[in-house]
Amino acid sequence: MGIPKLLRSVLRGCWFSFWGRLFRLCYYDKKYCTGKWFAGKLGGLCSLGWEWTAKNGFARFLLGTNKGVRFPVSPRICVAAPQNIDFHPDDLNNFQTAGNYFQAIGKITIGRGTYIAPNVGLITANHDPADLDRHLPPKPIVLGEKCWIGMNSVILPGVTLGPGTVVGAGSVVTKSFPKGHCVIAGNPARLLREIPSEE
Repeated sequence: MGIPKLLRSVLRGCWFSFWGRLFRLCYYDKKYCTGKWFAGKLGGLCSLGWEWTAKNGFARFLLGTNKGVRFPVSPRICVAAPQNIDFHPDDLNNFQTAGNYFQAIGKITIGRGTYIAPNVGLITANHDPADLDRHLPPKPIVLGEKCWIGMNSVILPGVTLGPGTVVGAGSVVTKSFPKGHCVIAGNPARLLREIPSEE
């Protein structure tokens, strides 16, 4: 006789919750282990947040990935200078996909409710063309609230995207669109259309 589905779910949740809480004590800032991803059934016991925290913690412990990052991040993501990344704990999901590169030599600000698809690069400092061993001075990247950054896109230094900006898959964003509420795409990204604001 098999284990009932609910019991399996509870046991799985207990396992992830135990290890997630342990790794939080070892590696993570408590403020990032709160919010919507840590709520849910049985007081958050079966939450996706604890699963991420446990899996990310095991990867850090066993493989040494993303050392020094104070929030749970998938071992399939590269985060440089994580202390320069500002985001709301409810947006922890942006650090659980695959192939993303957060190069935060300069500051990266991610607005609340923004979604970042896999294989996206956020680059705050380019190499100096005259000396590839050096970086040019960093410039901040600001993503407004409720933006959507499509798969395989690259956001380059100094770019500001206003709230509600949608970046089409595979785009290279070289300039700012601070007004927001628009769809941009291409290489280099250009305005395709505006999105009516709900306000």
